[in-house]
Amino acid sequence: MREFLRQFGMLRYMNWSMCLATLILLVLGILFVYSSCYISEDLPVRTLYKRQIMWAVAGIVSYVLFAATDYRSLRRWSWSIYAGCLLLLVAVLLVGTVREGAQRWLTILNFDIQPSEPAKLALVIILARRLGLPGMYYGEWRRLGGVLLLFLIPVLLILKQPDLGTAMVFAPITFIMMYAAGVPLRALGLLAAIALVAVGCLLGAVFLPEKLGASPETQARLTAMTGLSDYQRNRILVFVRANEDPLGAGWNKLQSEIAVGSGGLWGKGFRNGTQNILGFLPRTVAPNDFIYSVIAEETGFVGSMGVFTLFGMVFWGGMRAAMSARDKLGRLLCVGIVSLLFCHVFINIAMTVGLMPITGLPLPLLSYGGSFMMVVMSALGLMQSVHIRARRAIY
Repeated sequence: MREFLRQFGMLRYMNWSMCLATLILLVLGILFVYSSCYISEDLPVRTLYKRQIMWAVAGIVSYVLFAATDYRSLRRWSWSIYAGCLLLLVAVLLVGTVREGAQRWLTILNFDIQPSEPAKLALVIILARRLGLPGMYYGEWRRLGGVLLLFLIPVLLILKQPDLGTAMVFAPITFIMMYAAGVPLRALGLLAAIALVAVGCLLGAVFLPEKLGASPETQARLTAMTGLSDYQRNRILVFVRANEDPLGAGWNKLQSEIAVGSGGLWGKGFRNGTQNILGFLPRTVAPNDFIYSVIAEETGFVGSMGVFTLFGMVFWGGMRAAMSARDKLGRLLCVGIVSLLFCHVFINIAMTVGLMPITGLPLPLLSYGGSFMMVVMSALGLMQSVHIRARRAIY
């Protein structure tokens, strides 16, 4: 009991600016989830903000627990966490709930859990454990192959769901952590070249058959060979061809861009976003994937910059924890978590303003959703754990 209280007593050494930024983003998330769906005629949608409050409270509890726990205990539990997440990814393919053609959710005790979300944090933990081993040199392809295998197994399981947007986040996280661990640049350069060739082949299979006059059947067969579903192919086509299917596949993208642009300098005011109120921005996506569009329309450029500043405080706090960490495990944990959060923020906001295809990635702390909220708050708690133990230097 004394040790338990001592660990919680160490919370006074947290990075309080990062903690404050996290809490403000949580509150903003609740407010704008409410704003995005309060006018809906669908009662379950209207009450989403209440669930968001519940997930935020649960997330704060998780945040405190992970901050109080010594992150070095992950050396002992990392493989179990990774294996557990892989089992969940397999289970969702066998008994998961199918929605809109994708099998991504497990229903447990009336709660929907998306196993691909904790798998992101599990990957960060296992890579930090593996790459942080003392005396390991990853210039040898035999050892580097083991790291890549840890990355590929969850990615292939997630692609099977299918969920290309989530799977694509794993690559930059792995690449950045490998760089931070000291993997030679020649190896990273070769991996980057292979990835670019793969992306080029994928895009070629989507666009070239039509350009070359192939029949619709041939186009469909080539698309199937890439593993892309029809809606994923349509999202890529809509991104490249801005005016393609504006009333169908391109609707969300177009309305999101209008919402963001119409916010102006100061915005239209809380609960006064016309794109949202009038239903042009669908209420099925406004609280989650397109929450930034709601924020930008109602708070304008000033509010958007405020959101960027808050995320910047979180990222800077994470990098400070990485730089001050007393061991390689702590440094890689922080680098991986910051990479995870940055990828989500960058891709989500880029897709809402038309700079990237629609991927369905949530915006950390702001988008509605329980699985990702718990993962993000747990990850932020881990960064605080690294920061606390760096300050106290308890070794």
